Amino acid sequence: MSDTTEAPTPLRPLKTWSHLAGQRRRPSEYEIVSTKLLWHRRGSETIWEVGGPQGFMSEWYARYRDQSPVQHEDWDRFRDPDELVYRTYNIRQDGQETSVDGLLEQYSGENHDGGLSDAWVTTLAQLYTPGRYLLHTVQMASSYLVHIPPTSTIGNCAAFQAADAMRWVSRTAYRTRELSIAHPAAGFGENERRLWEELPAWQGFRELMEKALVAYDWAEAFLALNVVAKPAIDEAWLRQFAVSARRSNDTLLGLLADAALRDSERSRRWTAALVEMMLLPGNQDVLENWLSKWIPLGEAAVSTFCGELPENPEATETAIERMRAFRSQLGFKE
Repeated sequence: MSDTTEAPTPLRPLKTWSHLAGQRRRPSEYEIVSTKLLWHRRGSETIWEVGGPQGFMSEWYARYRDQSPVQHEDWDRFRDPDELVYRTYNIRQDGQETSVDGLLEQYSGENHDGGLSDAWVTTLAQLYTPGRYLLHTVQMASSYLVHIPPTSTIGNCAAFQAADAMRWVSRTAYRTRELSIAHPAAGFGENERRLWEELPAWQGFRELMEKALVAYDWAEAFLALNVVAKPAIDEAWLRQFAVSARRSNDTLLGLLADAALRDSERSRRWTAALVEMMLLPGNQDVLENWLSKWIPLGEAAVSTFCGELPENPEATETAIERMRAFRSQLGFKE
């Protein structure tokens, strides 16, 4: 008797980037290297090899990501408006770093630091160089958002934001050393941690960022950092400090702040895109309730810091107005 069993039809292999096949075009570089990268996410399940479904990591992600009160039917639809990838980020920032290097070399050659007034040197020692601790909290909070969000396209934006913060930590440390050489008796490089922890001007920001670092729900962590804390830092420590710097003949600090604010503009673009995705009827009340907790902390931090800026009596009002305008542009009620 002959064997009439037919051989199974070979399965057609999935095409490369099969999750992008529905768009009927070759995916872009951004789509290829940015989408569906969370290996521990399989549909609605969170899978960690260590500890299993009831392990610490699985429970953490289930609680603070999957069960967040802010939900969307498909977070994977989020896209970075700038469509940055590692390659293009490095190309763009290499140009910016070259520009900053040129500024530092030019002003060093002109003995810029030696010409600063004693009063302004004191301000820099108290309100500028301790800022690397503030920037480091932004880096840490951004790094948490790299790991906790529901899709890799959000995590990638946070990764570039963390890299921005790390670059400016390094630049602030570099300026600290330059200032210490020009003014060895001013305490540069010696007192920053103590000032960060004890100087009244910093305590609003320290409270804000310490609380932001323990906002574990991914959506609240994003809201606290990108909608409240980072705009507060941008408007006070960068923009308004730069106004005081220019009025105190410290053009270099103003130009460095301008460069940092270009990074912040990119951060605000992806923040706006994600908030637009979040602002669904079921999420709006949750987000507004969270904001009612975080906004007073952000505005208090700005008021405390800006109140100490010299030659800039309008700093507090201007910074808070700009923060409120940003939130209004995002669609939040004031």
